[in-house]
Amino acid sequence: ENDAGDYTCVCGDKQSTASLAVHALPVLFKEELKNEEVLEGASVSLRCELTKAAPVQWKIGSKVLKASDKYQMRQPGTTAELVIHDLEVKDA
Repeated sequence: ENDAGDYTCVCGDKQSTASLAVHALPVLFKEELKNEEVLEGASVSLRCELTKAAPVQWKIGSKVLKASDKYQMRQPGTTAELVIHDLEVKDA
């Protein structure tokens, strides 16, 4: 999308201009989340990979998760990762 704009070819005192529009491809999941079974008190890492870097939001049900001592969120490049620490039965 950053490449969109008007491009001009100049030759002496003549020029030709064209407008370039770039349509963004949708973000898709290359690798989806996988189900996990973990013991109480442990930590778990949930990870998915996108087709391109894009902001993500982590939820449990309809509740949006925020970074804290319990929830750690990372997003290096196209990989989105949620680490949940000190798991409790209610975290299922």
